[in-house]
Amino acid sequence: MRIIGGKFRSRKLAAVDGTKIRPTADRTRESLFNILRIPAGARFLDAFCGSGAVGIEAISRGAESAFLDCDEKSAKVAEENFARLGIAAKVLRCRAEDFLARTQEKFDVIFLDPPYASESGKRALEIIGERGLLAEGGVAVYEHEEPFAGEIPFLAVSDERRYGRAVLTFFKAKGE
Repeated sequence: MRIIGGKFRSRKLAAVDGTKIRPTADRTRESLFNILRIPAGARFLDAFCGSGAVGIEAISRGAESAFLDCDEKSAKVAEENFARLGIAAKVLRCRAEDFLARTQEKFDVIFLDPPYASESGKRALEIIGERGLLAEGGVAVYEHEEPFAGEIPFLAVSDERRYGRAVLTFFKAKGE
């Protein structure tokens, strides 16, 4: 696994051992950031961060990132990757839903990559919509296995793309 673009381009990252954690593939990350074209200083939340690769990619391209993961093994690998690159960041060890339910911060991009079999991503999207956690023009990106079905209160699907096994669904606040 490596960083695709920005100041850390081509730098290698450690991955979490085992099959429980599935990192976002290089090609998927490259496509994601080509679509997002986030400006320098954008507030980026990498929820369910695993190795931290997506949030680190955002930092590499000039964003300010926050990281969440409730899995201790993942959090340690992400923090090893931060240290390897000289990034002053920490992983907040909590469930994404819990953080989203209490934060007052708004984000330009919220990236959700929960375990595919869990309902955590949909619940996190509901909280994002209910609490209005996207900044003006902000986007929530949900990585999952199947095309998105259903509705999320206060959010609308703005785009959806498949990359191998992964589907990226993009949500914006309704009315934007």
